Amino acid sequence: MMVRGMQVQSVEILLVEDNPIDVLMTKEAFTAARICNNLHVVEDGEEALDFLYKRGRFTDAPTPGIILLDLNLPKKDGREVLADIKKHPSLHHIPVVILTTSESPEDIWRSYELHANCFITKPVDVEQFNHALERLGEFWFTLVRLPEAQCE
Repeated sequence: MMVRGMQVQSVEILLVEDNPIDVLMTKEAFTAARICNNLHVVEDGEEALDFLYKRGRFTDAPTPGIILLDLNLPKKDGREVLADIKKHPSLHHIPVVILTTSESPEDIWRSYELHANCFITKPVDVEQFNHALERLGEFWFTLVRLPEAQCE
């Protein structure tokens, strides 16, 4: 697929977000930015790990090419999920973008310490949020080369 004259990779995206408004805004921002990848949404840290480890109702889940991870999640928070992902041999290569409302220097430091690939504080303004996700899409789906999904 081409966007603004650049080749776009088709990537499975896992969004780990418990706020339905943020999920809707993300979907709308991706649509507006013409990011046509498959977006899978889970609402808490336990569901995220079930999706990634293909457990329960997620036995047929695809392996995502990128993960958008909120930090403040129910059941298992994003920091725990990030640590688990980056410790697992078949998951640690997946880029994890922290997409959170936190601006805490401690959260930023800890996320990078746990090997997050980038940290984005969600803008509260809808227009700025859309712009941020458009830029995120341009970077991750046009400029960056992501590894092909591996057979499991």
